[in-house]
Amino acid sequence: MYFKRKAYDKLLDWKNKYSDRYAVLLEGARRVGKSTIAEQFAMNEYRSYILLDFSVVGKNIRDCFDDIDNLNLFFLRLQAETGINLYAHESLIIFDEVQLFPKARQAIKHLVADGRYSYLETGSLISIKKNVKDILIPSEEMKIQIYPMDYEEFCEATGANYDLLRNIYQTGQPVGQVTNRKLMRDLRLYMAVGGMPQAVDAYIEGKNFSDIDMVKRQIISLYEDDLKKIDSS
Repeated sequence: MYFKRKAYDKLLDWKNKYSDRYAVLLEGARRVGKSTIAEQFAMNEYRSYILLDFSVVGKNIRDCFDDIDNLNLFFLRLQAETGINLYAHESLIIFDEVQLFPKARQAIKHLVADGRYSYLETGSLISIKKNVKDILIPSEEMKIQIYPMDYEEFCEATGANYDLLRNIYQTGQPVGQVTNRKLMRDLRLYMAVGGMPQAVDAYIEGKNFSDIDMVKRQIISLYEDDLKKIDSS
């Protein structure tokens, strides 16, 4: 399920003001929704897009980056391998999980300078800080931090009225115990479910809290595995 996220508006601002000079990097922890935001943005805002998920792409795609000194050939190979047509100034190329293929991130400098297309990267926090030893980090790269869903985004996803809560707050007046208890129940629900999109999706689908907790424990396990890559102890 796709949820409305505040980062989408930041991407629109980048597209309208900076995409001719900078790529954009969605940076955040794993499972906070980076890839989903990126692809939804591409689908809605561009005539076509190519999604390169470096956790699964094969050797043929990776080999395309050997032709980065000949961008005409690079783009022709990329379109041939993906079967997707690119249109000048109307297409977006997504480098998903770019930390897994640092060579693609280094290519951003030349791709942005070429100016034909726009570029969006996603990267997980720990790995993207680590996997830069042998590459030139592009200065033509804007960063947008992606976090778990905040309470406003949670309310939007679950159908709660966040604007009403804001209006009540702005009055500066007490609302009475009954209304206050209802508002606090809503907040405690958010605290229990959390802001990870997978957990919110499980809640909306009507799963019980043990199922939601299992989703969160799986995410924590992923984080632990990532940490062990840095320090096995």
